[in-house]
Amino acid sequence: MNVSKEELDNLVEKAQEAFLIIKNLPLARRIAFMRTVADEIEALGPELIETGQAESHLPEARLIGEKGRTIFQWRSYADAVERGDSLDASIDTANAERTPPKPDLRKTSVPLGPVAVFGASNFPFAFSTAGGDTASAIAAGCPVIVKAHEGHPKTSGIMADAISRAVVKSGMPEGTFAHVYSSGYETGQQLVSHPLVKAVGFTGSYRGGKALVDLANERAEPIPVFAEMGSVNPLFLLPKKLVSAPQELAKQYAGSLTLGVGQFCTNPGLVIGIAGDELNKFIEALKEEIVKIAPGSMLNEKIAAGYAESREKVIGQSGVEVLAVSATEAGQGQGLPTVASVAGVELLVNPALLHEVFGPFALIVQCKDASEVLAVTEKLEGQLTISLFATNEDLAAHEEIVSLVQTKCGRILFNNFPTGVEVAKSMHHGGPFPSSSNGAYTSVGADAIKRFVRPLSFQNWPDAFLPDELKNANPLNIWRTVNNEKTKGAVGDQL
Repeated sequence: MNVSKEELDNLVEKAQEAFLIIKNLPLARRIAFMRTVADEIEALGPELIETGQAESHLPEARLIGEKGRTIFQWRSYADAVERGDSLDASIDTANAERTPPKPDLRKTSVPLGPVAVFGASNFPFAFSTAGGDTASAIAAGCPVIVKAHEGHPKTSGIMADAISRAVVKSGMPEGTFAHVYSSGYETGQQLVSHPLVKAVGFTGSYRGGKALVDLANERAEPIPVFAEMGSVNPLFLLPKKLVSAPQELAKQYAGSLTLGVGQFCTNPGLVIGIAGDELNKFIEALKEEIVKIAPGSMLNEKIAAGYAESREKVIGQSGVEVLAVSATEAGQGQGLPTVASVAGVELLVNPALLHEVFGPFALIVQCKDASEVLAVTEKLEGQLTISLFATNEDLAAHEEIVSLVQTKCGRILFNNFPTGVEVAKSMHHGGPFPSSSNGAYTSVGADAIKRFVRPLSFQNWPDAFLPDELKNANPLNIWRTVNNEKTKGAVGDQL
């Protein structure tokens, strides 16, 4: 059932009321709530997996693993809040003897306010209703209103009910979490435009993400939209690496390319190498692998149709040659594994070849030499990931390429495939525009919480009225920067 404008306004107003309560609650209450959410999701029975399978066509094993990842996100982000990671507390004590006198300054991070989250299609658990955007916004102290993805409404409902139960069990205010359905664009537009909504989390297409960014910037008070919007995730094959085991490399690449029917935001859909015998060996081996991989059911008919259209658009471009497709004919709603090839000189004059094809499709760019590889690299837009398959000797011989790719991505991999995204503090899942709307932030790992907070400095405040993380005694026992030194110790009597 679609939510009405009046109902949505009421939900946002309740979220604002909850925000004013949550921001003054002890951190321990927020942490306990997050751990209760994790417990509620963990307690969900077979219905969650069965419903997820029916709505997304994803296999049981994948969804079981994704459920575990979702639970881990909530618990690990709760642990990060407990450690004070996202507070980034710092204290510079006063010095009355200095001329002019130095004031006492203490800085922490405070929540922005209600956050709108748009569920993603390709991860119905980990990037959707109970996914990382929701978990990190809650961790920041922000109430969340989720717009369910139309591709898995029943799955979203099960997850929403789990969070709602945790709200009640934890004694959190009613507006801490809300979940709405909508089959059109109006609800999302209303959410982003609502003056009480202070930030947006989104994972999806460039078109959808850019529309939300533009809408948010048109407000009387612009707000941040943290949108992950897609990437072709280029993979570079440098010469000396190709000398050793090109067949094995091709097999591994085929597996990464077609994992989840190619429906990962980190799917490596572009391969860049130097034409010659070694690249030919890789290509021949890859063709043999692709032929053996059967088409798989995509998330829904809309995505399958989008894949077919994007695939046809690329292979219809000048100079593009289809090298191999699966030997098994694709059925209704399935994605046909495909590998095509193009010369580097063609890509340099045709930006359409750099557009993402969301599905099991690879374009191999055959450059005449390292200079052309560098020129192709310069043409790349911002990416979530770039992978270099190379030896140490390759890296030393291609310093310009290695340096340039670092300006084009959020994560650079060495002899690894990008389709696994570890939930860890050192993970950066984001990248320069247009892979994401703000490459300074990640949507995976505890640093994702920082998207939904802002700094606030207190000058010359009485200790008793400071937030706990800034009090002299450090009652939260967190790491703080005190007079430029990291410490868990108490601050001496500086006032």
